[in-house]
Order: sequence, then structure tokens, then C-alpha cells
Amino acid sequence: MVAARHEAFRGRYGAWALVAGASEGLGAAFARELGRRGLNLVLIARRDDALRQVAEGIRAEQGVEVRCLALDLADPQAAAQVSDALAGLELGLLIYNAASVPQGPLLEADFSEIDQAVAVNVRGPLALVRALVPGMRERGRGGVLLMSSLAGLQGAPGIVAYSASKAFNIILAEGLWGELREQGIDVLVCCSGAVPTPGYARFSGKKVPGMLSPEEVVRRSLDALGRGPRFVPGLTNRIVARMIGWLLPRKTAIGIMAKNTQRLT
Repeated sequence: MVAARHEAFRGRYGAWALVAGASEGLGAAFARELGRRGLNLVLIARRDDALRQVAEGIRAEQGVEVRCLALDLADPQAAAQVSDALAGLELGLLIYNAASVPQGPLLEADFSEIDQAVAVNVRGPLALVRALVPGMRERGRGGVLLMSSLAGLQGAPGIVAYSASKAFNIILAEGLWGELREQGIDVLVCCSGAVPTPGYARFSGKKVPGMLSPEEVVRRSLDALGRGPRFVPGLTNRIVARMIGWLLPRKTAIGIMAKNTQRLT
């Protein structure tokens, strides 16, 4: 049964997937799960050594082809470099997991950190979508999955630039879903809650109700591709998303988020 689902997944999206931000955490988990589903991989991150370690493990465990591309997605030329590296490959799935998270009050942050967040979190997915999705459209099949966050559903004091950029990704994915769904391309934004990754440990590390493992977030998100534009993994997280999105006044939702990020302000 599992093998049949994985074969159907590969048949739906093709033989190659790209994971941006793949050196650890959710990105590495996406890479491993896609390898289990039989897809060959192009992995992108800044840290070459960490990226190659992930790739070696996937090759050994899954026997798929894995290519590594060490680059900074904040670089304006990154999309062109990715396109050159993918020449000759029929890419069927784009996973954008890379993110920059400036911490602390916005007015006290170094503007270079804010600019980095905009470059990685906003311009990065825009540029890769523009560079890579036209090929999917020509073939009449493909998928795009953007990782967002519950922090993108309202203002988040202490991580203002990050939460604003994640809100951008939600709207970007929903609009793309509307434009591309009749052309054979599935688009999904995953609004995850806190996930115990190395990045989250550096940010906070607190255990919160409803926390899912990276592997569970990844598996559920990939299974949700093609079922709609937005996905929140986990029942507790879906309840939280519904409350802050529909039931609570905005000022209350912002206050709740502020309590979760108060150590950064």
C-alpha cells in the first residue's frame, strides 16, 4: 500500500524535486521523505558540509540520486544559479523551506538582518517560482510547497519581519494555487506550529502543546499537496489557527503571540 502511494506520488510530480533550505530540520526531513518516495533530489543550503552529510545519508538509505548546491538564497543571482544547475533535469516539485529569522524589536534590529529576511523569505521563493515553474507548466504537471508558519497569521512582536514575510508566503501560495491549479500544478502553503528543529532550539526550544516532529510535519504536508491551497498540520495547531484567524479579536491574537516571543523583545 505504501509503495503504491509512493509510486503514485512520483508519477504525479516526476523524478526530481528541489528542496531549498535542506541542511537541517524540516528541510532535511523533506529531503529524506522525498527520497523514500523515490524522487531524485537537488538540495540547496549555504552550509556545504552539512548539506553533503544529509545527501550522503539519503543516498545510502534510499539509493536515489542527490545533487548538492551550496549557495545563499539571499543572493539576487541565486535563481539563475539554480536554473543553470538544473539544466537538463525535469524538475517536478519545488519545496521552499529556507528562512531567515531576525529576533528582537524591529526598530532595534540591524537593517542588514531585516534585508536578509526579505531577501531569503520573500524574494527567494518569488525568484525560484518564476525560474522553475514555467517548465512544470510546459509539461503539465508539478508542485510547489512553501513553508510558512502560524506566526504569519497575525503580527508577532519580537519577530516582526519574519512573521510579515511568512504572511507574504501564505498569500503568494494561495494566489499561485488559483492561477496554476487548472494547469496541472499543485500549490500548497504549510502553516506549521512550533517544530523541534535545530533552528527552533536556537530560537526558543520550549515545548508547546501540539508540537509535531519534523518528520510528521513533512509527511502530512506532502500528503496534503493537491487538496487545497493552505494546510495546518496537527489538530491542536488547526484549532489555534482557527481561533486566531476567525474567533479572536486581532489585538488579542497579537497579544498571545507577544507572550510567546516576549523573551526576544
